[in-house]
Amino acid sequence: MTEENREYRQLPIGVFDSGVGGLTVAREIMRQSPNEKIVYFGDTARVPYGSKSRDTITRYSRQIVRFLQTMEVKAIVVACNTASAYALDDLEKEIDVPLIGVVRPGAKVAAEATKNGRIGVIGTEGTIGSGIYATYIRQIRPDAEVIQKACPLFVPLVEEGLWKDPVTDEIAMRYLTELIDIGIDTLILGCTHYPLIRETVAGIMGDHVRLVNPAYETARELKEMLEERGLSNPVFPSLGANPYRFFVSDGAERFKQFANSILPYGILSAKVINIEEY
Repeated sequence: MTEENREYRQLPIGVFDSGVGGLTVAREIMRQSPNEKIVYFGDTARVPYGSKSRDTITRYSRQIVRFLQTMEVKAIVVACNTASAYALDDLEKEIDVPLIGVVRPGAKVAAEATKNGRIGVIGTEGTIGSGIYATYIRQIRPDAEVIQKACPLFVPLVEEGLWKDPVTDEIAMRYLTELIDIGIDTLILGCTHYPLIRETVAGIMGDHVRLVNPAYETARELKEMLEERGLSNPVFPSLGANPYRFFVSDGAERFKQFANSILPYGILSAKVINIEEY
């Protein structure tokens, strides 16, 4: 391995999301690829993405990618289902850094896991409206019946920390009853916030329904891609080094508090940047 190649492999992974939900993806990358450095951007000033247009989400995503490229990242994870649905194809044509979205890995696992061919997808209005999960699932399993359900209240409930709360239980029951009645055997948690209420969803759906967490599957696919392309970092971060850096477009203190409630490592700071400059 040349010194230049070794240095390139030690560059960070860029991860971005509309806000804090993508931290569930960052958490999985930390667990599955502990050698990798991460630069995370949360677009907290412009959240949520789920109710915005394709053009707006694509514009936001381009700005964020330009920012991440200034941080010299070696790969970028679009840790937002809505941005993955609306912007990923355009971004892949525009930059030469490897890109991974959260939709394809989850869709692939669900298509392969289902036994009765009935797959549920829950997500934001934007993700569900795009139909992107159904498109990817049917590429792998054309006979699949994909039942999609927008669950717009889940994101604010998660961000308020109401992960185990009677209010969340009640809302989840209202959203999920339709999927239970249809008899799905696989359910995709099609928003990066949703793994934080996985227990609630699992309790309502029952043991016979497999829950697919795209955050986990995306981190696994990232690890495989880095290994295949010879991009894996061979060096574990040295003691005292800070391998994880966090940036937001607003509300750094609140972001930091939320991040410290779910990440395996405490973060000391999150820096606010003006993303509109990129």
